[in-house]
Amino acid sequence: MPLMLLDLDNTLVDRDAAFRAAVAGFLAEHDLPSSDLTWVMATDASGYTARHHVLAALTERYGDLVPADSLALLLDHGGADHVVLAPAVREALLTATAHGWTCVIVSNGRTAQQEAKILKAGLDQLVHGWVISESVGHNKPQPQIFQAAADAVRFPLPGAWVIGDSPHADIAGASALGLRSVWVTDGRPWTLSSCAPTHIADDVASAIEHAIATSK
Repeated sequence: MPLMLLDLDNTLVDRDAAFRAAVAGFLAEHDLPSSDLTWVMATDASGYTARHHVLAALTERYGDLVPADSLALLLDHGGADHVVLAPAVREALLTATAHGWTCVIVSNGRTAQQEAKILKAGLDQLVHGWVISESVGHNKPQPQIFQAAADAVRFPLPGAWVIGDSPHADIAGASALGLRSVWVTDGRPWTLSSCAPTHIADDVASAIEHAIATSK
Protein backbone atom coordinates (compact mmCIF):
# COMPACT_ATOMS: atom_id res chain seq x y z
CA MET A 1 0.00 0.00 0.00
CA PRO A 2 1.14 3.62 -0.52
CA LEU A 3 2.69 5.92 1.99
CA MET A 4 0.32 8.23 3.88
CA LEU A 5 1.75 11.63 4.91
CA LEU A 6 -0.43 13.37 7.47
CA ASP A 7 -0.39 16.91 8.80
CA LEU A 8 -0.60 17.34 12.57
CA ASP A 9 -2.15 20.68 13.60
CA ASN A 10 -5.83 21.05 12.79
CA THR A 11 -5.69 17.79 10.87
CA LEU A 12 -4.87 14.86 13.16
CA VAL A 13 -5.48 16.98 16.25
CA ASP A 14 -7.56 20.10 16.84
CA ARG A 15 -4.70 22.43 17.59
CA ASP A 16 -6.95 25.51 17.81
CA ALA A 17 -9.24 23.92 20.38
CA ALA A 18 -6.24 22.89 22.47
CA PHE A 19 -4.70 26.36 22.35
CA ARG A 20 -8.07 27.97 23.08
CA ALA A 21 -8.39 25.87 26.23
CA ALA A 22 -4.87 26.85 27.27
CA VAL A 23 -5.57 30.55 26.71
CA ALA A 24 -8.83 30.41 28.65
CA GLY A 25 -6.99 28.84 31.58
CA PHE A 26 -4.20 31.42 31.32
CA LEU A 27 -6.65 34.33 31.40
CA ALA A 28 -8.51 32.89 34.38
CA GLU A 29 -5.29 32.12 36.28
CA HIS A 30 -4.06 35.69 35.96
CA ASP A 31 -7.44 37.40 36.49
CA LEU A 32 -7.45 38.79 32.97
CA PRO A 33 -10.65 39.53 31.00
CA SER A 34 -12.15 36.36 29.53
CA SER A 35 -13.16 38.45 26.52
CA ASP A 36 -9.47 38.64 25.60
CA LEU A 37 -9.72 35.05 24.38
CA THR A 38 -10.92 36.30 20.98
CA TRP A 39 -8.00 38.71 20.70
CA VAL A 40 -5.37 36.12 21.60
CA MET A 41 -6.78 33.57 19.14
CA ALA A 42 -6.86 36.16 16.37
CA THR A 43 -3.29 37.20 17.14
CA ASP A 44 -2.16 33.57 17.06
CA ALA A 45 -3.97 32.95 13.74
CA SER A 46 -4.04 29.17 14.14
CA GLY A 47 -0.30 29.13 14.76
CA TYR A 48 0.59 30.87 11.51
CA THR A 49 1.77 34.01 13.31
CA ALA A 50 5.45 33.65 14.17
CA ARG A 51 6.02 32.86 17.84
CA HIS A 52 8.13 35.97 18.45
CA HIS A 53 5.37 38.18 17.05
CA VAL A 54 2.76 36.54 19.29
CA LEU A 55 5.05 36.84 22.30
CA ALA A 56 5.67 40.51 21.55
CA ALA A 57 1.93 41.17 21.32
CA LEU A 58 1.23 39.32 24.57
CA THR A 59 4.07 41.14 26.31
CA GLU A 60 2.79 44.52 25.17
CA ARG A 61 -0.71 43.73 26.42
CA TYR A 62 0.09 41.81 29.63
CA GLY A 63 3.73 42.56 30.40
CA ASP A 64 2.90 44.61 33.49
CA LEU A 65 0.42 42.03 34.76
CA VAL A 66 1.94 38.62 34.01
CA PRO A 67 5.48 37.26 34.48
CA ALA A 68 7.41 36.84 31.24
CA ASP A 69 7.95 33.13 31.87
CA SER A 70 4.18 32.61 32.11
CA LEU A 71 3.73 34.12 28.65
CA ALA A 72 6.46 31.90 27.23
CA LEU A 73 4.97 28.86 28.95
CA LEU A 74 1.59 29.52 27.34
CA LEU A 75 3.10 29.60 23.87
CA ASP A 76 5.52 26.73 24.32
CA HIS A 77 3.39 24.22 26.21
CA GLY A 78 -0.21 25.45 26.39
CA GLY A 79 -1.50 23.84 23.23
CA ALA A 80 0.45 20.63 23.72
CA ASP A 81 -0.84 20.21 27.27
CA HIS A 82 -4.47 20.31 26.11
CA VAL A 83 -4.33 18.36 22.86
CA VAL A 84 -6.52 15.26 22.52
CA LEU A 85 -7.02 12.65 19.83
CA ALA A 86 -10.58 12.09 18.65
CA PRO A 87 -11.68 8.44 18.76
CA ALA A 88 -12.64 8.54 15.08
CA VAL A 89 -9.11 9.61 14.14
CA ARG A 90 -7.60 6.86 16.24
CA GLU A 91 -9.81 4.25 14.59
CA ALA A 92 -9.03 5.57 11.10
CA LEU A 93 -5.28 5.31 11.75
CA LEU A 94 -5.65 1.81 13.12
CA THR A 95 -7.62 0.86 10.02
CA ALA A 96 -4.94 2.32 7.77
CA THR A 97 -2.25 0.33 9.53
CA ALA A 98 -4.36 -2.82 9.37
CA HIS A 99 -4.59 -2.34 5.61
CA GLY A 100 -0.81 -2.16 5.33
CA TRP A 101 -0.32 1.58 5.07
CA THR A 102 2.81 3.34 6.31
CA CYS A 103 1.69 6.51 8.11
CA VAL A 104 4.05 9.41 8.79
CA ILE A 105 3.27 12.80 10.34
CA VAL A 106 4.74 15.77 8.45
CA SER A 107 4.47 19.00 10.41
CA ASN A 108 5.79 22.53 10.29
CA GLY A 109 6.83 23.94 13.65
CA ARG A 110 9.31 23.57 16.47
CA THR A 111 10.40 20.02 17.19
CA ALA A 112 9.93 20.00 20.96
CA GLN A 113 6.45 21.48 20.77
CA GLN A 114 5.20 19.27 17.95
CA GLU A 115 6.63 16.10 19.46
CA ALA A 116 4.97 16.98 22.77
CA LYS A 117 1.62 17.08 20.96
CA ILE A 118 2.30 13.78 19.23
CA LEU A 119 3.14 12.08 22.53
CA LYS A 120 0.28 13.69 24.47
CA ALA A 121 -2.23 12.54 21.86
CA GLY A 122 -0.77 9.04 21.74
CA LEU A 123 -0.01 9.35 18.05
CA ASP A 124 3.42 7.84 18.58
CA GLN A 125 1.63 4.53 19.08
CA LEU A 126 -0.40 4.88 15.88
CA VAL A 127 2.02 6.11 13.21
CA HIS A 128 5.31 4.82 11.88
CA GLY A 129 7.20 8.06 12.32
CA TRP A 130 7.18 11.83 12.03
CA VAL A 131 9.20 14.66 10.56
CA ILE A 132 9.16 18.21 11.95
CA SER A 133 10.33 21.16 9.88
CA GLU A 134 12.72 22.50 12.51
CA SER A 135 14.54 19.16 12.60
CA VAL A 136 15.01 18.80 8.85
CA GLY A 137 15.52 22.46 7.98
CA HIS A 138 12.69 22.61 5.46
CA ASN A 139 9.05 23.69 5.75
CA LYS A 140 6.02 22.47 3.87
CA PRO A 141 5.38 22.99 0.97
CA GLN A 142 9.08 22.51 0.19
CA PRO A 143 9.60 19.10 -1.43
CA GLN A 144 12.53 18.26 0.83
CA ILE A 145 10.35 17.78 3.92
CA PHE A 146 8.08 15.32 2.13
CA GLN A 147 11.11 13.42 0.87
CA ALA A 148 12.55 13.42 4.39
CA ALA A 149 9.34 11.84 5.66
CA ALA A 150 9.57 9.08 3.06
CA ASP A 151 13.24 8.55 3.83
CA ALA A 152 12.52 8.31 7.56
CA VAL A 153 10.53 5.12 6.99
CA ARG A 154 12.56 3.95 3.98
CA PHE A 155 9.57 4.16 1.70
CA PRO A 156 9.44 5.55 -1.85
CA LEU A 157 7.73 8.92 -2.11
CA PRO A 158 6.02 8.40 -5.50
CA GLY A 159 2.47 7.13 -5.00
CA ALA A 160 2.11 8.66 -1.54
CA TRP A 161 -1.02 10.41 -0.33
CA VAL A 162 -0.83 13.74 1.50
CA ILE A 163 -3.62 14.63 3.94
CA GLY A 164 -3.84 18.07 5.54
CA ASP A 165 -5.83 21.20 6.20
CA SER A 166 -3.53 23.78 4.59
CA PRO A 167 -4.13 24.52 0.90
CA HIS A 168 -0.65 26.02 0.58
CA ALA A 169 1.52 23.83 2.81
CA ASP A 170 -0.16 20.46 2.29
CA ILE A 171 -2.08 20.43 -0.98
CA ALA A 172 0.15 22.70 -3.05
CA GLY A 173 3.14 20.80 -1.70
CA ALA A 174 1.62 17.51 -2.78
CA SER A 175 0.63 18.88 -6.18
CA ALA A 176 4.15 20.10 -6.91
CA LEU A 177 5.41 16.55 -6.35
CA GLY A 178 2.64 14.88 -8.32
CA LEU A 179 1.23 13.23 -5.19
CA ARG A 180 -2.40 12.54 -4.50
CA SER A 181 -3.96 14.56 -1.72
CA VAL A 182 -7.01 15.00 0.47
CA TRP A 183 -7.84 18.43 1.78
CA VAL A 184 -9.55 18.57 5.20
CA THR A 185 -11.94 21.50 4.78
CA ASP A 186 -13.25 22.28 8.27
CA GLY A 187 -16.17 23.88 6.45
CA ARG A 188 -14.04 26.15 4.22
CA PRO A 189 -14.35 26.51 0.43
CA TRP A 190 -11.40 25.79 -1.83
CA THR A 191 -10.04 29.08 -3.20
CA LEU A 192 -6.63 28.33 -4.74
CA SER A 193 -6.55 28.48 -8.53
CA SER A 194 -3.01 27.17 -8.92
CA CYS A 195 -3.80 23.60 -7.84
CA ALA A 196 -6.55 21.42 -6.44
CA PRO A 197 -6.70 18.43 -4.10
CA THR A 198 -7.43 14.98 -5.41
CA HIS A 199 -10.30 14.78 -2.95
CA ILE A 200 -11.99 17.01 -0.37
CA ALA A 201 -13.15 15.68 3.02
CA ASP A 202 -14.95 17.23 5.95
CA ASP A 203 -12.59 15.70 8.52
CA VAL A 204 -9.37 13.74 8.73
CA ALA A 205 -11.04 10.41 9.52
CA SER A 206 -13.05 10.67 6.30
CA ALA A 207 -9.89 11.70 4.45
CA ILE A 208 -7.99 8.63 5.66
CA GLU A 209 -10.92 6.37 4.82
CA HIS A 210 -11.08 7.80 1.29
CA ALA A 211 -7.39 7.16 0.67
CA ILE A 212 -7.76 3.58 1.90
CA ALA A 213 -10.84 2.92 -0.24
CA THR A 214 -9.35 4.48 -3.37
CA SER A 215 -6.16 2.44 -3.16
CA LYS A 216 -7.72 -0.97 -2.62
